[in-house]
Amino acid sequence: MATVELRFSAQPEHVRTARLVAAAVARRAGVEEAVLDEVRLAVGEACSRAVGLHRSHGLTDPVRVVLTEEEKVFSIEVGDGVPGPPGSGDETVPGMAAVLDPDVDGEDEMGLAVISGLVDDVEVTSGESGGVIRMRWPTAGGQDLP
Repeated sequence: MATVELRFSAQPEHVRTARLVAAAVARRAGVEEAVLDEVRLAVGEACSRAVGLHRSHGLTDPVRVVLTEEEKVFSIEVGDGVPGPPGSGDETVPGMAAVLDPDVDGEDEMGLAVISGLVDDVEVTSGESGGVIRMRWPTAGGQDLP
């Protein structure tokens, strides 16, 4: 298992770098060339969402991106430091039907919808330490994900 971790300050100009790194690591992991644009777009949306949440909540913590190459699967986690609603604990939202932040605006909701349209295997988790969007793609020789 190979892992690349990227942390960047919540500035919109760093989202492009995260997209480029994600595409390069996905290519190396064996994600099909035809899917790389989807990887780039999904990472861009997830990182833009995290940057927006950090900025709107006044957080100075970095946005976290973890890219993991496992056997037959490539995964990306984009994490923000914005805690979920009080008493939420760690919650997994199946699909993208629910929005995690009660103060979320339409732009954030649209970003989640775009991600769900680009990625078949996506999970959003919210907890006291922040939220995470997990996305997975099959690699060369891998099976379709459930």
